[in-house]
Amino acid sequence: MKQERQFKNTERSSSEPANTSSPNEDDEKGPSAGEALGLPTFVAGSGTLDRLVETARDYAKQAASENTLKAYAKDWAHFTRWCRMKGAESMPPSPEMIGLYLADLAAPTNGSPALSVSTIDRRLSGLAWNYAQRGFTLDRKNRHIATVLAGIKRKHARPPVQKEDILAEDILDMIATLGFGLRDLRDRAILLIGHAGGLRRSEIVSLDVHKDDTPGSDGWIEVEEKGALLTLNAKTGWREVEIGRGSSDQSCPIHALQQWLHFSKLDFGPVFQRVTRDDRAATGARLSDKHVARLIKRTVLDAGIRGDLPEAECLALFSGHSLRAGLASSAEVDERYVQKQLGHASAEMTRRYQRRRDRFRVNLTKAAGL
Repeated sequence: MKQERQFKNTERSSSEPANTSSPNEDDEKGPSAGEALGLPTFVAGSGTLDRLVETARDYAKQAASENTLKAYAKDWAHFTRWCRMKGAESMPPSPEMIGLYLADLAAPTNGSPALSVSTIDRRLSGLAWNYAQRGFTLDRKNRHIATVLAGIKRKHARPPVQKEDILAEDILDMIATLGFGLRDLRDRAILLIGHAGGLRRSEIVSLDVHKDDTPGSDGWIEVEEKGALLTLNAKTGWREVEIGRGSSDQSCPIHALQQWLHFSKLDFGPVFQRVTRDDRAATGARLSDKHVARLIKRTVLDAGIRGDLPEAECLALFSGHSLRAGLASSAEVDERYVQKQLGHASAEMTRRYQRRRDRFRVNLTKAAGL
């Protein structure tokens, strides 16, 4: 019952507010991406120029992902509230105050938990972005900022906490917990396509059936005889991912995808859509990437993976990235093919995902003659 309560809102709409705004939230948010763009004061407006301004603003909003923009907005709201509580102004940027802010995040004076080094670094990037939208430049190399941040990293930096990888046998156990209703057919395809493609959860839900089906698309799928070709607009730009057919229908990601598309009668729009309450039809609404994370956690529990751990610890070990790490660890092929599939710019990044690789396959000690 506890598990059911935890996941009963798996398909909550991404449009639902995560929390309520404080009374001063509107003042603290300031302009969003692109809103500050406009004509120079010495240029007279016209219909053509006004339309170009709107076009430029639309492009500016595409400069970062929606999740990144939301995070930056929260960073700015937190910083402006902190400044107000300290009796300081948030603008123009003050390196001295920002240095104090970073120190307070690392060693809070109000009893709040300290933030990790990576989160503090991300907060600083959020401030720099927000100041840029307001016409200011934040000098991250200023000694009041750079030296404080360097000290925080030196004292508090820890090795990155990696999520557990989901191997092929784990995926088979996870999909075995699913039935054959419409929702389960969709979720089975999500798990298999995500694992075989080494995809991020945002990449999974951004796919359309065809190219340019919807404005919110960041890719599409072309099913061929030997597999499927995914064209993705990922973090590093456009890339192609090939997913071959599996050795059996039970484990084949392409078969699972075709089953979902056939029974949902989808031939247009997002590939992975919300399903009606009666589990009879797709609604046309794109799934949130949070659904992928919740699906992974739910099926991991249902399959009894890491059953040696308490439920809370087990859930903390797995996330959307577990699919990518699972592919990197499971695929017994040349490393460069894994690197290409994951879209990594360097082999070193790929090795971080290979949780169970043989780290001593190349023995430099013996090669050196020792």
